[in-house]
Amino acid sequence: MRHTFFFIILFLVGQLVMGQNQQLANDYFRKGEFEKAANLYLKLYKENKHNSYYFKKLIKCYQAQESYEEVTNLINERIEVYPQQYFLWVELGANYDLQHQNELALPFYEKAMLALKEHPEKAYQIAKSFQENHLLDYALQGYRFMMNALPTANYNYQIAAIYGEKGMIEEMFDTYLSMYSYQGGTLQNIQRFIGKYITDDSEDENNLLFKKLLLKRLQQNPRNEWNKLLSWLYLQQKDFRKALVQEKAVYKRSKSTLDGVVEVGTIAYEAGDFKSAINAFEYVVEEGADSEKVLLAKYYILESDKQLQMDPKEIEEAYQLVFKDYGMGNSTLKIQVSYADFLTFTQNKPQKAIELLENTLATHLNRFQKATVKMQLADILVYTGKYNQALIKYSQIQLDLKNHVLAQEARYKVAQTSYFKGDFDWANIQLKVLKKGTTKLIANDAIDLSLLIDDNTAQDTVRTALKSYAQADLLAFQNKNQQAIDTLTQVLIKYKGHPIEDEALFKQASLFEKTRQFEAAEQNYLSIIALENNDILIDDALYQLALLYDTDLNSPEKAKTYYEKIIFEQPSSIYLVMARKRFRQLRGDVIVP
Repeated sequence: MRHTFFFIILFLVGQLVMGQNQQLANDYFRKGEFEKAANLYLKLYKENKHNSYYFKKLIKCYQAQESYEEVTNLINERIEVYPQQYFLWVELGANYDLQHQNELALPFYEKAMLALKEHPEKAYQIAKSFQENHLLDYALQGYRFMMNALPTANYNYQIAAIYGEKGMIEEMFDTYLSMYSYQGGTLQNIQRFIGKYITDDSEDENNLLFKKLLLKRLQQNPRNEWNKLLSWLYLQQKDFRKALVQEKAVYKRSKSTLDGVVEVGTIAYEAGDFKSAINAFEYVVEEGADSEKVLLAKYYILESDKQLQMDPKEIEEAYQLVFKDYGMGNSTLKIQVSYADFLTFTQNKPQKAIELLENTLATHLNRFQKATVKMQLADILVYTGKYNQALIKYSQIQLDLKNHVLAQEARYKVAQTSYFKGDFDWANIQLKVLKKGTTKLIANDAIDLSLLIDDNTAQDTVRTALKSYAQADLLAFQNKNQQAIDTLTQVLIKYKGHPIEDEALFKQASLFEKTRQFEAAEQNYLSIIALENNDILIDDALYQLALLYDTDLNSPEKAKTYYEKIIFEQPSSIYLVMARKRFRQLRGDVIVP
């Protein structure tokens, strides 16, 4: 018994050491340190001669060092031991190809292909070896042969991948679509593979090709699969109206679920297309789905109405109608929190909002619901200038929900509140934590605020300019837009030439737009563009100015000029795709529907 236990321990230790050596060898290989990797793979291979993974890695290391003769010897030795490993003929031919001896390689490829057809049970290894060595025509021929010879075989994933590598995009798309239609491929897998080849540009050649194939299939055989994929494509392109059309078609055909419509509405809302969000969620309400979906739809409609600055009286009536129909319980919690926000930031009735939220906190809520209510309550306390009370609420959320996204948001709110107070050092400490290991949105907000603080404290140790700007930022947070605009005017007069100038101009421009002072916004954007040594906000200013001309100032020629500037002067801008698309539309290019 003791001997058995001893051998078990030895075996486990050996396995551990082998695993460590493999990891180290893989690391060396990735770093391009092929000699070190080869030494470890050779040791592993000698201890595990049956293992083809170590063998293949070892020959790749030798080939990277141009030790082709060693590779030839190694392969021939293995052929003697394992004569039925027919993929070795591929490896031998590929080794000659690397030496530019194609005439010596071809006979081995032909020998491998012959073995593939004569020994179907070994065919996959052979075809895979061709594919791994980028001998794509041979690999394609091999996989196709197996699909014909073995009715149950399915190598469409490999075939599609080869088409993609060969640049045969239409054949690749068509293969994936056939898999989805006939062979049970999941929607998520198809989207993952195809997603590598499409962009958010509706005029991209691959996007147009994929849409053409889907529309053709939809015409020949109307099925939900094609509508779902069209909807997904339109969502990538942020064309929410067209995505909604597809999801409505799916629902009308199946009458099973409105999840697709809800998804379109939610994504549209998050992208700032509030009208499209309203269209989607109004459809959910009209179709009389379950109460949970209807309440979610009503929440997003109310939030979108607020963002679009609709008539406050009508919004108030809509809230009251929801509470009349569904009550003030847990089912309407999100809408209660939304209403408190509306009372405070639109109606300037913070005390009424505080009372509502405190009453809600007194009911039976789980810790996540409590955190949501506390977050809104803390925001309202910031609005009323009760910063310390707000900081306590934010800190409670962090303690109650450690590492949760709500805790991360609360930490950001602590940093933001400290910034509003003028405590920039403490704000930056919080922000530096948030720049890593948080959601992308929170991390981006943290980076932006941290950069603002750093850029405007390096030369100004007293930080008077930043304090004035932070005061304007607080007023904007409180929705006191004209007061914020007036404060920023004083900042621009007093601190002209200061690093804060471009930030102040941009912030004020966005507030001008919010208050429909479009000509004033135009002047601010032009001032930012004219600033020397400004490379941070330049593409933002160019795009916002183009958008302003395009939508609110009805100056399409000027819009076209600034979209063009982004295309040719800011090629790395995040606005490039949108600018190119709109520029082409304004130029009159024919856009495929």
